[in-house]
Amino acid sequence: MVRSFEIPTVLSAEELKNKGFHRVVKICVNGVNALDRNKKTTLAKITALGDIIENALSKCIDKFPRINKKEDFFPELIDLVIGIDNYKKSLGAIRWAEKRIEKLKTEAIKNVRRSKDVNVINSVRKSFYGRLSSVINQISDELTFLQGCKNKFKLIPSIDPKIATVVVAGFPNVGKSILVSKLSTATPTVAPYPFTTKGIIVGHIEDEWRKFQIIDTPGLLDRDSDERNDIERQAVLALKYLTHIILFILDPSETCGYSIERQNALLESVREGFIGIPIIVAESKNDIIITKSDNINFSAKSGDNIDQLREKLISELRKIELKEGA
Repeated sequence: MVRSFEIPTVLSAEELKNKGFHRVVKICVNGVNALDRNKKTTLAKITALGDIIENALSKCIDKFPRINKKEDFFPELIDLVIGIDNYKKSLGAIRWAEKRIEKLKTEAIKNVRRSKDVNVINSVRKSFYGRLSSVINQISDELTFLQGCKNKFKLIPSIDPKIATVVVAGFPNVGKSILVSKLSTATPTVAPYPFTTKGIIVGHIEDEWRKFQIIDTPGLLDRDSDERNDIERQAVLALKYLTHIILFILDPSETCGYSIERQNALLESVREGFIGIPIIVAESKNDIIITKSDNINFSAKSGDNIDQLREKLISELRKIELKEGA
């Protein structure tokens, strides 16, 4: 599922070391004599420091989403926003560091337990501190990268690819955004989106106990394909993984600022980019003009034929749901 992620703050290498050493500096354990006290205190410090760093790294790994499927919207999205290879590499480096520190901790504890020399015990502790710091320094770049990833994940909208979805297309000002708000039973959410100049609009169409998604993506499917940059073209490809039906809006009044010829050219471009995906064509602003075409016409402003358009969409979405569940 594509959703909002609750990823904790990723500490830098220095912050991570400071966190660990700050917590263990005051640890002191009583013993029957000086050697016993030193040994128990050292064991407690090594154990605590190792556990603190391991837990922080493990939490970092566990909270970031897994990328398992190859044919899915989410991996495509991650690749566009972050770079999937670097993402996997960084998580792998953090996992390596976690395991390496666990091994260093185990070895240090073993060496302290079998020693009866205060100098050796202190030497083991200092060596462990140094080697642990070295491991953390080695993943400094990866920690910085993942902190940036955390911020970029905030741009990913809450979309569930398992729900049958309508993606709305058409030039700006043809009435897409207001239509989404009319078709949705609740106020649609506007979510940041990494490929567009505006946030995408995500609404839900209620159908008895079911619900479907309806999405408008300003900046993607409202321009000619040759006007999109490489990232936007890839984003359009990514959309194919969650698009079940496209609702293409034409404005025959041309008050949107685009001729009907150019709008039809965009429609053909969308057809070519989403081969095999059903496209419902609807004409907006029927309060200004109604053509003789067979396309359903409506007015988002007055609400005319909005219910009929909703019924048509629901009818098609039910077919998608039956196919998906078969």
